[in-house]
Amino acid sequence: MREASLKRETKETQIELKLNLDGGEVNIATGLPFFDHMLEAFACHGRFGLWVRAKGDIEVDPHHLVEDTGIVLGQALAKALGEGYRGIERAGCFSFAMDGTLTNVALDLCGRGTLVWQLEFGAFPLGNLDPNLFREFFKGLADSARAAIHVHPVAVDNDHHLIESAMKGFGRALRRAVTPLEDGQTLSTKGMIDA
Repeated sequence: MREASLKRETKETQIELKLNLDGGEVNIATGLPFFDHMLEAFACHGRFGLWVRAKGDIEVDPHHLVEDTGIVLGQALAKALGEGYRGIERAGCFSFAMDGTLTNVALDLCGRGTLVWQLEFGAFPLGNLDPNLFREFFKGLADSARAAIHVHPVAVDNDHHLIESAMKGFGRALRRAVTPLEDGQTLSTKGMIDA
């Protein structure tokens, strides 16, 4: 099974997360309903099992909780894939349309954490969350999973559709990247994927 369970506790956050790349239960509780909704959208469209329990100093600022959840999700992804990320497609991309919004997401599980983020949001929160914090989520995830992630808007009708199309597109792009190869090879001219 390609799965991982992790706990991370700091003075600011306590996060427990279980990820199954081959499917399973989706059950998320972070104390931030809009963030929960976006994580559920990611897991649903990636067809991943994802269980998250997270607490943090959200009365101060949700920043720590959102960023740390990205870090733990990236660590779980790396652990579930195993050393060297062998036997997977490695890269994936998806253009996700949501009403008047279209977002392109591309990623490479290349062993080097990089985020290219071109989403811009207005000054208003979505639910109880500043949508600009999703950049911190993706940055933490990219670094800890050692992945290059690009998120680019093509057309935008509103902020909600923009971040939701990014999360759904990321789920589908990651599904493609973690698809097993029949021959179990490592898709790298070096013969390995490392940091």
